[in-house]
Amino acid sequence: MPKAYVIARVTVTDPEAYAEYAKGATAAIRQYHGRPLVRGGAFEALEGDARPRNVVIEFDSMEQARRYYHSPEYQAAKAKRDGACMAEFVLVEGAE
Repeated sequence: MPKAYVIARVTVTDPEAYAEYAKGATAAIRQYHGRPLVRGGAFEALEGDARPRNVVIEFDSMEQARRYYHSPEYQAAKAKRDGACMAEFVLVEGAE
């Protein structure tokens, strides 16, 4: 079964509120057995528009990633980031 990846591209507009979101999201990632592979760090735009914060979280399956994202724990954290950033989140199946 291929791995799955939650990929987020984020521009933070309210660092304090986003920090509260990050605390809850980190706890939910651990609870649902996600593995952060990328969290912020240096980046370089190769093509198109870039965002200054990029996150890649690995899960063992698409279903596990969906359980994480739709969980009450993550949704509570997500409510704290509403209005604190502009972001795109995608779920991508990895290659076998």
